[in-house]
Amino acid sequence: MTVASQSYFIKQDILAALEKSADDAWSEIGFKLHDFGSRGVSSRESAEIGGASHLVNFMGSDTIAGVWCANHYYHSDMAAFSIPAAEHSTITAWGKKREADAYRNMLKQFAKPGALVACVSDSYDLENAVQNLWGSALRDAVITSGATVVIRPDSGDPPTIVRHTLEMLDASFGHTLNRKGYRVLNHVRVIQGDGINATSIRAILQHAMDGGYSASNVAFGMGGALLQQLNRDTQKFAMKLSAVVINDKQLPAFKDPVTDPGKKSKAGRLDLIQTENGYETIALGGMQPDARSAMRTVFENGALLIDDSLDTIRARVNATLQAK
Repeated sequence: MTVASQSYFIKQDILAALEKSADDAWSEIGFKLHDFGSRGVSSRESAEIGGASHLVNFMGSDTIAGVWCANHYYHSDMAAFSIPAAEHSTITAWGKKREADAYRNMLKQFAKPGALVACVSDSYDLENAVQNLWGSALRDAVITSGATVVIRPDSGDPPTIVRHTLEMLDASFGHTLNRKGYRVLNHVRVIQGDGINATSIRAILQHAMDGGYSASNVAFGMGGALLQQLNRDTQKFAMKLSAVVINDKQLPAFKDPVTDPGKKSKAGRLDLIQTENGYETIALGGMQPDARSAMRTVFENGALLIDDSLDTIRARVNATLQAK
């Protein structure tokens, strides 16, 4: 729940930036937050559950266990996708003096017309890589390949580094102006995967847009902060007993510690209702005429009564975003 909720609110923020600075926000949003979290979680099971939860909101993931989980349990032919992408060892294995050859190999292997290929570019010196290698020595190869090359800076202050990378790429590859007056780079994009969380994503996008660059130019990879850097207190989540039946009599069950009133729990049989003002928890049976219950019986006495597909869940999520 917490992974899906965090991913959902980040999707809201990215969507807001796209709606402000891109021509077609909804055609881009699905691949703007990529799951890099598999290696940072406690177990394969954590990767499965958290990775599948993220896919409620996005369609990009390198967490194969999460993709398998969503495919298997939520009836998806293919829940997520990825692209060929270099990581540091596939660059540094060539040696510092052959950095350009490492990048050239990525182009040779994967840069086909219409394809995307990502390449981490800060193994040694990001400015040299972007200005002199990608932007000069390899510039023509990038353009003639017909692919979009996604440059990944991976160190430094994220808002500053992303905008500086956009500016350096702009100087070499140029841009077009979209209908909203923001710059969209030709042939290249940027993905930021270091220091990514909800706060830094907002800062990165705002700083890029302040420089005149559309959010279309930037995607994000989020690792441990997406799947592992959270707990019950991240969103103050708790599940507690609220009512019992003893000798055929229903009684409320709740806690109300004198030493911490903030831990008081809800009492009685409850319902979650949706009104024009949002969601509200009320006593069962106390619903007003203009409200409707948001609760459904999904599992009861060992039987799965509702078996939603991933497509159905995604449509429900997107409907709430489109209504905002």
